Amino acid sequence: FSLRHPEVYLEIVFMDSENAHEAVLRGRLEFAVVTLDPGGNDPRLRSRTVWEDPLSAMVAAEHPLAALQTPRLEDLAAWPAILPGAGTYTGQILRALFAARGISLRVGMSTNYLETLRMLASIGLGWSVLPATMLSGELCRLPIEGLRLERKLGYVLHRDRSLSNAARALLALLEERAIGEGGEGGEPGA
Repeated sequence: FSLRHPEVYLEIVFMDSENAHEAVLRGRLEFAVVTLDPGGNDPRLRSRTVWEDPLSAMVAAEHPLAALQTPRLEDLAAWPAILPGAGTYTGQILRALFAARGISLRVGMSTNYLETLRMLASIGLGWSVLPATMLSGELCRLPIEGLRLERKLGYVLHRDRSLSNAARALLALLEERAIGEGGEGGEPGA
């Protein structure tokens, strides 16, 4: 965007997706690029999936879970987890999965910072669920049979608010990405 539109001052604000949804609703942000609400957005918001973000259970290579050939969710539940906070959309996805199977989680720590989750898991403090792209040399993926977790990343904007020319141009780039990736879900936002 900056290369195509060098005349535009781009202000990027980092915040949790849940707070960004609220900021768009209140008119403090024109739109937000976020983890989309797995329960569906507020009807006042329009959303569009741009990326599918596969999630994987991960643990330090020396953790006892790493030695299991075919770990199950019940195996994970026996060990402390390091997960995103319960109020986050990613945390809600995970907790719903375990609740649907009647399995209790042992959450030893939680934080909304993915890099911190990765680091804590990599030093053996517990297992975590992270975007598959965060798999690194000190972590191993736990191949849990039948487990397919993902979150949807995209944008949200208010249905009843107009957008600046710069915001419309940035959304057009996101639309190009969504079309190029085969993005589905939500409505086109422009």
